[in-house]
Amino acid sequence: MPEQSRPQSGPQSAPRGDKPRTRSGKPRTGAARGEGRVGAPRTGGSPRGGEQARAERPRRPRRGAAPVAAPAEDFTPVQGTPSRPPAASFAELNLSAGLLKELGAQGVTEPFPIQAATLPDALAGRDVLGRGRTGSGKTLAFGLPLLVRTAGKRATARHPLALVLVPTRELAQQVTEALAPYAGVLGLRITTVVGGMSITRQSNQVRRGTEVLVATPGRLDDLIQRGDVRLDDVAITVLDEADQMADMGFLPQVVKLLEQVAEGGQRMLFSATLDRNVDRLVNRFLSDPVTHSVDPSAGAVTTMDHHLLQLDPADKAETTARIAAREGRVIMFVHTKHGADRLAKQLRAHGVVAAALHGGKSQPQRNRVLDQFRDGQVTALIATNVAARGIHIDGLDLVVNVDPPIDHKDYLHRGGRTARAGESGTVVTLVLPEQRREVNRLMSIAGIRPTITKVRPEDGELKRITGARTPSGVAVVLPGPATAIVAAVPEQTENRGRGRGGAKPADGEARRRPAKRSGGLPKDVDMSGNPRRPRPKQRPGRGSSQMAAGFIGKSSGRAKPGSGTKSGSNYGTGRQRRQAD
Repeated sequence: MPEQSRPQSGPQSAPRGDKPRTRSGKPRTGAARGEGRVGAPRTGGSPRGGEQARAERPRRPRRGAAPVAAPAEDFTPVQGTPSRPPAASFAELNLSAGLLKELGAQGVTEPFPIQAATLPDALAGRDVLGRGRTGSGKTLAFGLPLLVRTAGKRATARHPLALVLVPTRELAQQVTEALAPYAGVLGLRITTVVGGMSITRQSNQVRRGTEVLVATPGRLDDLIQRGDVRLDDVAITVLDEADQMADMGFLPQVVKLLEQVAEGGQRMLFSATLDRNVDRLVNRFLSDPVTHSVDPSAGAVTTMDHHLLQLDPADKAETTARIAAREGRVIMFVHTKHGADRLAKQLRAHGVVAAALHGGKSQPQRNRVLDQFRDGQVTALIATNVAARGIHIDGLDLVVNVDPPIDHKDYLHRGGRTARAGESGTVVTLVLPEQRREVNRLMSIAGIRPTITKVRPEDGELKRITGARTPSGVAVVLPGPATAIVAAVPEQTENRGRGRGGAKPADGEARRRPAKRSGGLPKDVDMSGNPRRPRPKQRPGRGSSQMAAGFIGKSSGRAKPGSGTKSGSNYGTGRQRRQAD
């Protein structure tokens, strides 16, 4: 029966304008009428209200529920001069014979879609705003025009000619390694300046002169404050991962740096995900830009297999260990650096060679971990979002979100570590019961339809999706650079008693100093695994607050440091006391 003709079973409603009253004559409120819901007055005759009215009535969010963030709006394409047609091959572009030969030597025979679309405009000097999925070849899309348009010029000391800004140290090193072969062919010098490494060494490199500078904003600003770098001559500026560079954390530094480059230069912004945050940089610093969007912002990794594994909290640790013990390498993402260290330690105790990668480690430590993971010495890399952008690992086919990401862009960039350059890959997210609602919302914003599976550690479905297997249970030690030194220690103990140097060297063999028993620790960490910090030198100066070594007691102020004045019960050195007596 339609809702309008349903008979009323409750009391007759009061006339319009009159409110129902209680026996005391006071107007009856909703609670007094027996209404248990807060909202608009009921319509219809049913005591519980009509179904249509309840469907139209807006729902109030539950108290304590997390606010649902609206999906980030897409960036605004700028309408200006039409773009040039895409290039079908590198031969169509204005590239030198040496550069084409090097492209062939590196295995780059045909341009990727983002390269074919952006190279003609970028080589012509146009400002470019480019978006392509992770692993689509964006580095060469902006790198080749930067190098070609800088070739033939020579930079003076402290004045680079081209600048590439990136958000992380690993991405800076990857960009440098990708462009170095082509820069060598064109006779260009390329320098990387990032935090976590010696600023003095980087300062010396920039002072000697470099045409191309790849930098993180923080370290570049430090060098500018020291007077080691000036950006007056920078004619080409590139922002890689532009959406993160336009975030509030980087935006003030990025704006400050872009204000120092030469006016009228070329600016290029590239990323896999672009939203409205980029509009602020585009409107202020780009002139008549051309937009090339090869892949949509949402769903940039839809070519991969996406799985949501729903499990109980008690099964998460064992499930994670089984996935990490698979045959082959895997990257596992967590939220915090302490969580990364803790999970890596737990996995090593179960027999999985795992290492942590996060912003709390020094740059040499991070480089060593990445090299070990690339070489296969480490099979499970436990990382924070510092590894979510720009790190390229050949042959990586599985990424696991042990802690689901908070933002859909983080999910896309985490998953972008696999299925790069046309390869296939799988992205797995472990979801606890209380995380299901937020993860489903995140997938909806990212435009991804994952396969949802409820698993237990011993299920065959978990093995089919991830290749999980039971870990050995035998604790392992993370390999370090001092492995050869550790192996040499037992040989020294066998020759004990033959003198300080061990066995006597054979005729013609150089005598070697015995190696230190450092326990296999790298030189840049102490016994606790923390980065070593140089001890500040104690230099006595003028004034009573500084005392020379060996002086105990108060200084008179007139005495020189180390003179041994009798101003305390203990003073000077033994020789000074004997001379004074």
